[in-house]
Amino acid sequence: MSPEYFLRSLLLIILATFSANASNWLYLAKLSSVGSISEEETCEKLKGLIQRQVQMCKRNLEVMDSVRRGAQLAIEECQYQFRNRRWNCSTLDTLPVFGKVVTQGTREAAFVYAISSAGVAFAVTRACSSGELDKCGCDRTVQGGSPQGFQWSGCSDNIAYGVAFSQSFVDVRERSKGASSNRALMNLHNNEAGRKAILNNMRVECKCHGVSGSCEFKTCWKAMPPFRKVGNILKEKFDGATEVEQSEVGSTKVLVPKNSQFKPHTDEDLVYLDSSPDFCDHDLKNGVLGTSGRQCNKTSKAIDGCELMCCGRGFYTDEVEVVERCSCKFHWCCSVKCKPCHRVVEIHTCR
Repeated sequence: MSPEYFLRSLLLIILATFSANASNWLYLAKLSSVGSISEEETCEKLKGLIQRQVQMCKRNLEVMDSVRRGAQLAIEECQYQFRNRRWNCSTLDTLPVFGKVVTQGTREAAFVYAISSAGVAFAVTRACSSGELDKCGCDRTVQGGSPQGFQWSGCSDNIAYGVAFSQSFVDVRERSKGASSNRALMNLHNNEAGRKAILNNMRVECKCHGVSGSCEFKTCWKAMPPFRKVGNILKEKFDGATEVEQSEVGSTKVLVPKNSQFKPHTDEDLVYLDSSPDFCDHDLKNGVLGTSGRQCNKTSKAIDGCELMCCGRGFYTDEVEVVERCSCKFHWCCSVKCKPCHRVVEIHTCR
């Protein structure tokens, strides 16, 4: 092996690792609170941050609790969206929090980057609107009358600030000298797709004013969609994600569909580089926990069904007694009394 080839290969490995660990900041979700970060020295002790993120932390101490909430939002939403799939966003107490699954350029990594970027933008924007941050507040650019005849008023969500902070904090690793690698381009694209899921789904909320509750006069403001809707949108993008490869357009490196027959992806779509493992068997080396012990649905033919979830290994069936509230009655005034009802249900778990 020539020295030039060895150095080039080593550089590619370094760049891939550099970019693949860009989600390490999600470890902030493991902290019970970072509200105590009132001194710059504390930023140095936060696990998972690279030096430029540490510097951002020092300059934006009051925003870091929102970043932590954004990380928690992202993990919780990921676990909700994938609760019935073989990979269910299980987290570890080590870095990266999702294990080595996110170090590969798979669909799953694409979703993690998108939902994480969206989580920070959402949490920071919400903190702005609620008055928690001195650096931002409501979006004052949304003012005056509208063509629809209502008056812009109230506190419109300052999504521009939330998105800008997410871009600065989440994208910082990829926007370094490794930003031309395949994985860096993939991460940057999916980060932006996550933010677009909020930006392109802002909604108008209104309040009516008038005599006896009439809507003679109406004031409205712009609000973010619920984060569950953001998760639903990105899950749909995950299911339709595009496999890509790097190409050059002039002197610019871009990602294009690997299959030329597929239509080009948009800024809102998720993209990936590598095929996903089947996630069937425990493989600690690659961060796969497997599906042994997972509950499955005996009657379903979908991925949550025992046949697919258990990867053909079969499943155990146990009978469990559950206690539920039943025969509930309202008593004046003001309580509801119920009887405990016992029933036996079957629980199916993968072998």
